[in-house]
Amino acid sequence: MITRSEVILRADPSRVLARLFVPGHELPTETESRATGVLARILHLPEDAVRGALAHVRAEYLGRHRDLPAILAAHYEQIAHRIPDGDPLTADRKALLGATFTNEYSIEGAALFNPSVVAHPDQSDLPTGAVRFVMSLRAVGEGHISSIEFRTGVWGPGPTLRLDDPGRHVEQGAIARTRHDRDVFADRLREEGADTESTRYLVSRLGAEFDYAELESALHELHGQQVTRHGGAHTDELARSLVRNSYRVVFDIDSTLPERVLWPYGPAESHGMEDARFVRFIDDDAAVRYLAPYTAFDGNHIAPQLISTTDFRTFTISQFAGPGAKNKGLALFPRRIGGRYFALSRWDRENCSITSSPDGRRWEDGPQIYEPREPYELIQTGNCGSPLETEAGWLVLTHAVGPMREYTIGALLLDLDDPTKVLGRLREPLMRADEDERNGYVPNVVYSCGAMVHDGSLLLPYGVSDASVRFAFLDVAALLDRLTTGDSPATMPANNAA
Repeated sequence: MITRSEVILRADPSRVLARLFVPGHELPTETESRATGVLARILHLPEDAVRGALAHVRAEYLGRHRDLPAILAAHYEQIAHRIPDGDPLTADRKALLGATFTNEYSIEGAALFNPSVVAHPDQSDLPTGAVRFVMSLRAVGEGHISSIEFRTGVWGPGPTLRLDDPGRHVEQGAIARTRHDRDVFADRLREEGADTESTRYLVSRLGAEFDYAELESALHELHGQQVTRHGGAHTDELARSLVRNSYRVVFDIDSTLPERVLWPYGPAESHGMEDARFVRFIDDDAAVRYLAPYTAFDGNHIAPQLISTTDFRTFTISQFAGPGAKNKGLALFPRRIGGRYFALSRWDRENCSITSSPDGRRWEDGPQIYEPREPYELIQTGNCGSPLETEAGWLVLTHAVGPMREYTIGALLLDLDDPTKVLGRLREPLMRADEDERNGYVPNVVYSCGAMVHDGSLLLPYGVSDASVRFAFLDVAALLDRLTTGDSPATMPANNAA
């Protein structure tokens, strides 16, 4: 029933972003910038030394980035306010200043794992039986900062699999402001502890959707009421932080999809964007969106947030609210059911639950549908991505954690019309780490954030001990038969041929 592919995707430390670097800010424990002294040294260099240093930068780094001069110019503009007034600087000195306040960050320097996969928006020029896909990945670099990146490839005909060359460069796109949902904003303020009276006053001055300027105007009015609204200052601080968690990322049209990296920007994700679960969502009018709940981590707290795109070039990042959107592992169903959005949830960290929403943003408390009961899942169980629709029901790949903190993959079958009903489950793992998959950054782990079905087969990309990504093919009919008959032997067959 399971065939493992010989294709393996490993972390590539040469995939680097050129990021702003401020000496003295590289460690969380350091609070004093060393920018003043560094700037003074550069400003006192003779011009021939400036040209020599810049020549070295160009020789060693120009080919590693698509447009290094533009990056250095942008970084210079960010620190230019610290330069004393005086004689204008030469273009070379400005470029060297930009380079001195730049460092390369290897996005995959530590690990590459936890993939999800969906059908690519472009299915042109393919042979019969083949499908083009987009795969998201969690990349981890220095400081254990997680970002989300992509690969593309072609699956089929049959169990053949080809990954496209990801290209030489990576880039993080341009950040733009977006509009905000008032009701979600209000719910998030309350969840973060803003006082009721100030929240009510602030929200009453906002439209159903609002932008940053409209929020500033409302906050100005709230500030004028602080004599009688003592919680206004705290609400102001929370409001400004929350709206920064919603934004757009726009990539250059000349970049390829595997060159695009979603890098943490909002306060809630300052220490990482983790485990995106992409789903190809079909609206009631047949319009297609690609949605992905992911885990935002600020160094102390985690929160599920949402990535939305139609073309994988422009991405909108937004927040969830409500009791169903807590903790890790939110996974959306690929369409509405009975006019409502549904999602798998693991809000309590241990059990599989179902939550629903009228708008896909505010998630209600929902029923628990499955709890750990078998030896291999004694610690916790959750999903391995969005449910897959089949004629027999919603196929849910699950993860389980058992003795020795071993992560395995299993499966549930849910009713199509009422996904709170469990129609079948596997009583033994569908997949365990093979002997050559057990060692890595986190040993004894197989884990996925999403699979896809095509032509009766299932493509399952999975992280291997948080060290690499491999692929498996499953016969959907055989798996559904196992789920509906309850026949789950202790050892599942595994063919390691390509």
